[in-house]
Amino acid sequence: MGAQGVRLATEMAILNANYVARRLDAHFPVLYTGTHGFIAHECIIDLRGITKDFGVTVDDVAKRLMDHGFHAPTMSFPVSGTLMIEPTESETKAELDRFCDAMVAIRAEIDQIADGTIAVEDSPLRHAPHTVADLVGDWDRVYPRSHGTPSLSSSTGYHAPVSRIDAAFGDRNLMCTCAPLEAYAEA
Repeated sequence: MGAQGVRLATEMAILNANYVARRLDAHFPVLYTGTHGFIAHECIIDLRGITKDFGVTVDDVAKRLMDHGFHAPTMSFPVSGTLMIEPTESETKAELDRFCDAMVAIRAEIDQIADGTIAVEDSPLRHAPHTVADLVGDWDRVYPRSHGTPSLSSSTGYHAPVSRIDAAFGDRNLMCTCAPLEAYAEA
């Protein structure tokens, strides 16, 4: 890659992060902008106000991104209640746009909660991620089945194999499936 390649890769990562920040700043507060409104190589969007006002959490947004075919960005680091988006230098503009479009669609779902169209507990955000089994099984949600997984028609989408898990329960009730410690002893 060499010095020039490393410099170009860095410039592209910074450019990509700033592109995402510009696309999203009308929809979510962007933290740590400089005096001219630019950011470094990461775009940190602040969900704390949304959580306080409407009950939509960073977990809700992260899980909903799975329905759009994306692995969630870093959650609550370096600031609790935020998403840190770090697009790499190799991301195409089309993929950046697909991600930003997903975030804008998620913001529209938050706005439906804000205006009372749907309760947060009944929203696609709170029920995310939606599995294929969810979509083809009995549907008892207040929103249309087609809102469950927007990426279902996309060949680039990821479809979650499991619905939302109770992470706190899992953390408190760890069931290790590792081999016994003796199996790791040196011979």
